[in-house]
Amino acid sequence: MSAIEVSGLKKKYGSLQAVDGISFSVKKGEVFSLLGPNGAGKTTTIEILEGLRDKDEGTASVLGLDPWKSGYDLHKQIGVIPQGFKFLDYPTPKEAVNYYATLFGTKVDADQMLKRVILDEAKNIWFQNLSGGQKQKLGMALSLVNDPQVVFLDEPTTGLDPQARRAVWEVIRKLKAEGRTVMLTTHYLEEAEVLADRVAIMNHGKIVAMGTTDEIESKYGSGQRMVVKAKDDLLRYLKENTKLEVDGDGSTVTVFLRDKNDAMVALGAIEESGAGWDDLTVRKDRLEDVFLRLVGETGDEEAGAR
Repeated sequence: MSAIEVSGLKKKYGSLQAVDGISFSVKKGEVFSLLGPNGAGKTTTIEILEGLRDKDEGTASVLGLDPWKSGYDLHKQIGVIPQGFKFLDYPTPKEAVNYYATLFGTKVDADQMLKRVILDEAKNIWFQNLSGGQKQKLGMALSLVNDPQVVFLDEPTTGLDPQARRAVWEVIRKLKAEGRTVMLTTHYLEEAEVLADRVAIMNHGKIVAMGTTDEIESKYGSGQRMVVKAKDDLLRYLKENTKLEVDGDGSTVTVFLRDKNDAMVALGAIEESGAGWDDLTVRKDRLEDVFLRLVGETGDEEAGAR
């Protein structure tokens, strides 16, 4: 059963089509990640699903509710960490959790909640004195005060050091283990590979690829290849003496492998060539390679898209 359903969703800001007819669904208990460069339309999509913005066209539902028309009821069932989460300077995490519990009219053991997000060691430190990772974990704690079924995390680890980022990952894994649905936007491809059950890649307001990382790598990747540090003399030898598909850039030679036999042929030809070579590796496209191929390396989206 789906927790989120989106069909033909569009949102325009003046002449800029920020979201351009996208459709997708998110299953209950799934971690679903929206990927894309700045301006791809990720945040606009998330804010529509949170009920913070109204759509122009299409349909969107979260837990069976229209986020814009039924925002009051929906907000009792979802948790949100906005991009660049901030809070008042002087409350401590424990005070912040108790304050949010009052707002939602719920009873929460603040100590247990902070332990749940690995923040109990800093529960009595003022917000302004918390590290970046600790502030993000507090944001997660506040998003869970109302015991939500769906949690929206908009770039929760941007700007964090690797150790803090992995601490946030552990919290997200716990949310999934509890059966909660998590919708995650991120700039970090590794983050999506590690955490997400499925991903959707957005560019210029459209979804250009969607599925598991294995499915996307298989469909849009260039397959396995052998990469050898070598000059063009090896490239010429392989072109003239084998039927292998090869390419080179003057410092490396790439052999595209259709099967294991191609690997054996390539190794034999490299040895027979007499050309100098070094640092032979076999690899296939990862999510990052596919991402760059689909959206480009410059991220040259029009200013103002989100």
